[in-house]
Amino acid sequence: MEYPGNLFVVAAPSGAGKSSLVKALLELDSHVQPSVSHTTRAPRGQEKHGREYFFVSEQVFDAMVKADAFVEWANVHNHRYGTSKKAIEERMIQGADVILEIDFQGAIQIKRVFANAISIFILPPSWEELRSRLERRGEDSPEVIELRLKNAELEVAQVREFDFVIINELFDRALFDLKAIVHSQRLKFLAQRRARAETFKALNIP
Repeated sequence: MEYPGNLFVVAAPSGAGKSSLVKALLELDSHVQPSVSHTTRAPRGQEKHGREYFFVSEQVFDAMVKADAFVEWANVHNHRYGTSKKAIEERMIQGADVILEIDFQGAIQIKRVFANAISIFILPPSWEELRSRLERRGEDSPEVIELRLKNAELEVAQVREFDFVIINELFDRALFDLKAIVHSQRLKFLAQRRARAETFKALNIP
């Protein structure tokens, strides 16, 4: 099914700057709306229920899995994350561009359900810089940081499965690249035909 809006799927290893880039894009582009995932992990920092994530219990998550409420779900760093298909579809039907932060497993699953989804992978400039960012964040123990770095090796190996790749060395440059991907997608033929259907009809373009 084709929707008036676009779906952007952004994945990255922990610490690569995915959340900061998406947050900055949302502040700059009001037409892009976030997709809020469900997770079984506890909130971090200033995160709020219903804004960054829907924070739910293992029991609630199990019930949603059984009800087939998720378009995808995965176990990441010993916590589960899931994306509601209904929530994505409702926003895209209204013409909004939806952006989804997700792990690589979920991104690949999303592409199987939403064939026109645009997948974007954020890479760090080096392993040393990724470790430094995780340490500066000050949210994880040394053991958790080592787990995240180990998982990052597996995640980075999946980069060839994505449509676009951004190397987040300089934040402003990476944000420019992300904005360019979003804008260029809106100018593609099929996206323009969906978004400007009346114009195409008036010009007798099938």
